[in-house]
Amino acid sequence: MSVWTFLTGQAAAVEQLRRAAAAEQPNHAWLFTGPPGSGRSNAARAFAAALLCDRPLLEDRGCGECKACTTALAGSHADVTNVTTEKVTISIDEARELVRKAQDKPSTGRWRVIIVEDADRMQERSTNVLLKAIEEPPPRTIWLLCAPSPGDVLVTIRSRCRSVSLRVPPVEAVTELLITRDGIDPVIAEAAARAAQSHIGVAKRLATDTDARERRNQIVRLPLNLRSIAGAMKAAADLVKLAEAEAQSSFEQRDAEEKAALLASLGAPDSGTIPPAIRSQVKRLEEDQNRRAKRSKNDYFDRALTDLTSFYRDVLMLQLGAGGHLVNEPLRPELERYAEHGTPEETLGRIEAINKVRTRIVGTNIAPLLAIEAMAVSLLPEKELSA
Repeated sequence: MSVWTFLTGQAAAVEQLRRAAAAEQPNHAWLFTGPPGSGRSNAARAFAAALLCDRPLLEDRGCGECKACTTALAGSHADVTNVTTEKVTISIDEARELVRKAQDKPSTGRWRVIIVEDADRMQERSTNVLLKAIEEPPPRTIWLLCAPSPGDVLVTIRSRCRSVSLRVPPVEAVTELLITRDGIDPVIAEAAARAAQSHIGVAKRLATDTDARERRNQIVRLPLNLRSIAGAMKAAADLVKLAEAEAQSSFEQRDAEEKAALLASLGAPDSGTIPPAIRSQVKRLEEDQNRRAKRSKNDYFDRALTDLTSFYRDVLMLQLGAGGHLVNEPLRPELERYAEHGTPEETLGRIEAINKVRTRIVGTNIAPLLAIEAMAVSLLPEKELSA
């Protein structure tokens, strides 16, 4: 099983990376782009493993079985630095640390590989810190940057990187991955892959977490209950509650485990007041967790709104008479009835309203509830607003 096995639906990118890994001197900087769920970070890790593979023949690089491949994929290889922020942005201090790390010679492998999974989360100052290191890298250092699109990275960085474009894999490929890699029942795997719109990580969560499936189902059904402004206010509150519950379930246990581990490492008592000498360290951890929670909530709001958009995408397909499966196939009867009472133009307007809110929540400090309330009102049928 090679390092490329689970890069689902990315044959062109795999071939490009396979050839590069076999080269004596691959390009020193790469930019992996593709929509959410396309596997940008997975592709970067696989490429890092192939670059460091212990196989003597260049054409066999990326065997997936040697120590270099397995440790690189697991994130424990000494020559691979993997940066993934759980905060809103990558700070300038973190960028400076990466530049320092890039100067180190490889300790065991052919290359020192630095993976930045969230290059789009670097502010301009942080990106400028990396610029010179990417312009004039040490001879054995390779940078792998990941972002949703080339436009999310400064042009000065983009112009110095070799581009790897990933695409959304087909539903059938994600279904097969869930079955073969995760042992998911084929029926559940297919439903999860379709509901996730081929986002591999979301598909796995939906396939393995019944609560997540139920929360998504409630979000998708919200438009069916929009009948009045009061109903829109309630629907907005429900959507915020569901998104926050999904985010909370993802980090609540982790936060508690991190705090317990820190207290244990500092020798704190099992119960009672935290000693003054270690309060500052506990406070720093809590601040980091709060920043992570903010990003996590924004990500889950974005996912909830993406799921909501899938309802109107299905409605639009029905109104236009397009064939094929719907994202929300189990709701087909309700979707067909809804589609009969509107026009494609109205549906496109509602999709645009949701996309505007997605941009505002991620890009500004607006209170999510206020933005989603305004959106919910705009989703009401015209006749309800004029009544």
